[in-house]
Amino acid sequence: MLSRLAGALVPAVGRLSVTVDADADFAPGSIVAANHTSLADPVVVLAALRQLGVEPVVMAAAGLWRIPLLGGALAREGHIPVYRRDRRAAAALDGAAEALARGRIVLIYGEGGLPRRRDVAEAAPEPFRTGLSRLAQRTGAPIIPLGQAGARRITSGSRAKQIAGAVTAPLRRPTLHVHVGAPVLMSEGHPIPTARAHEAVTAAWRTAAAHLDEPAARVE
Repeated sequence: MLSRLAGALVPAVGRLSVTVDADADFAPGSIVAANHTSLADPVVVLAALRQLGVEPVVMAAAGLWRIPLLGGALAREGHIPVYRRDRRAAAALDGAAEALARGRIVLIYGEGGLPRRRDVAEAAPEPFRTGLSRLAQRTGAPIIPLGQAGARRITSGSRAKQIAGAVTAPLRRPTLHVHVGAPVLMSEGHPIPTARAHEAVTAAWRTAAAHLDEPAARVE
């Protein structure tokens, strides 16, 4: 349901395009790692993945499960709540490992949160937490790097700016782009370092950001 809603909503608020590396592969039991810049980018990422025929299990902030209707939908569809700085935090990796074992594709944000910036410019992904690499090491799953750009032009900044951005997005319809890179694989049984996963997602983000037509985009 979430993927269908995202697929219907995104064309109304922006102009989404998607590119994929020639050797990209959504094998069952893979981890999709995306950069996180805006409250809007999960919808953008889900819409892009839907175009590619992928409907992932999403690891998301547990607070979303407290929102009426949305929380029930997340629970029914098997998405995974992430409790930060809580004794239940480890349960998220357990749930993700179980989903991967069933052949599902799991979407995770390596940064573990949104940037504190209030501008709309593009910037490279912030440092990753260790959960992504620990999940890949535990399961042997490949990491598929996904870079998205433009979501901050839908909504970002202070609460007032976020509301204003969301309300005006259907009129502005900013350019959005998602790029999927080649999977990052374990090498001879060695775990995928956090830094290597970060580099792969950053490279995918650079490709996505290069497709934006707004002059404000800042590719670092």
